[in-house]
Amino acid sequence: MTQTKQCSPGQDTKDKANRSARPVYLDNQATTPTDPRVVEAMLPFFNERFGNAHSAAHAYGWDAEDAVERARADLAALIGASPREIVFTSGATEANNLAIKGAARFHRAARPHVVTYATEHKCVLESCRQLEREGFRVTILPVQPDGLIDLDLLADTVSDETAVVSVMAVNNEIGVIQPLAEIAAICREKGAYFHSDAAQAVGKIPVNVVDSGIDLLSISGHKFYAPMGIGALYVRRRPRVRLEAMIDGGGQERGLRSGTLATPLCVGLGMAARLAAEEMPEETARISGLKTRLLEGIRSRLDGVLLNADAEARVAGNLNLAFEGVDAEALMKAMPRLALSSGSACTSTSVEPSYVLRALGMPEARARASLRVGIGRFTSEADIDLAIEEFAAKVASLRAEGSQAAE
Repeated sequence: MTQTKQCSPGQDTKDKANRSARPVYLDNQATTPTDPRVVEAMLPFFNERFGNAHSAAHAYGWDAEDAVERARADLAALIGASPREIVFTSGATEANNLAIKGAARFHRAARPHVVTYATEHKCVLESCRQLEREGFRVTILPVQPDGLIDLDLLADTVSDETAVVSVMAVNNEIGVIQPLAEIAAICREKGAYFHSDAAQAVGKIPVNVVDSGIDLLSISGHKFYAPMGIGALYVRRRPRVRLEAMIDGGGQERGLRSGTLATPLCVGLGMAARLAAEEMPEETARISGLKTRLLEGIRSRLDGVLLNADAEARVAGNLNLAFEGVDAEALMKAMPRLALSSGSACTSTSVEPSYVLRALGMPEARARASLRVGIGRFTSEADIDLAIEEFAAKVASLRAEGSQAAE
């Protein structure tokens, strides 16, 4: 017999209060909240202007198509591209797969070589491993201890047989910004395509695909205040980048990505791009100030706080910090008032230290003591001040417990 759960008087009110007591969100590299202005732009396309953007026979379809193309133009303008060079995808993972596998497979006969780095996102590394199983030669290069690549090593590695080189514009864990134009020049000299996973860059730092010489660039909407489930791949048209499609169907998106476009999501991505173009300088300055406030506040209260990776060539909203003598997982559990992570959301269930930090040559103890702090558009000074208090109190407490246990 089914039993009905009995609640004590006031339990429902207590549960609602607990759910409303949300922690301060400091994990903006994992995802950003959708900006309310983006939501507002999307809403009519769910139930009022609900047409299929590929329906060419009536006004509902034309309306949806116009909205999609406006979004495509807004996104293209953000990165200095032509609208016809934007291919909508479900996100950066799909875009990365299409760019790397598509480029390699199209040029399989003449260029059976792919180059990437040990600190790339899992979807890039796994795409390369799949190509390796198909017979391609894959080179995974190391990075320097500061997280930046060695350009001389790259130049020595890329050859006339290299189809594509994939380097992340901004690393999702340590926030370092790679020298895109210099990488592109090396690739161009050998005739290889340069692909960049720019999920953590677009909408946060200026990106111009023409000035940087990028051939393929992946974009993720939910990393810059658009909804989840939408992204894009920039594919250079002149000279034309040739890819093999991964999805068969009706030939939408220049034949590179068949399937009905999600009009509301495309509209949201376009609005997020427009907002980023308008507000990026002011927003970057504000977020950079919050980052400095947090780091200086923590270091004024605690010794043994180390910044992982390069201190200058990094995106404004990222801090990856090691707290000497403290286990990062234990620290996160001790700070339920803060929502942050020890690395990529895609590997958050792993008990191993971050593979990105280990790729810097970092000792395991330091990697296990490291946390990623992601500051974003909706982070306030009050949030930062609360975080400083939480870090100061809980790190000191855990260090004291560790000292007592060692005695």
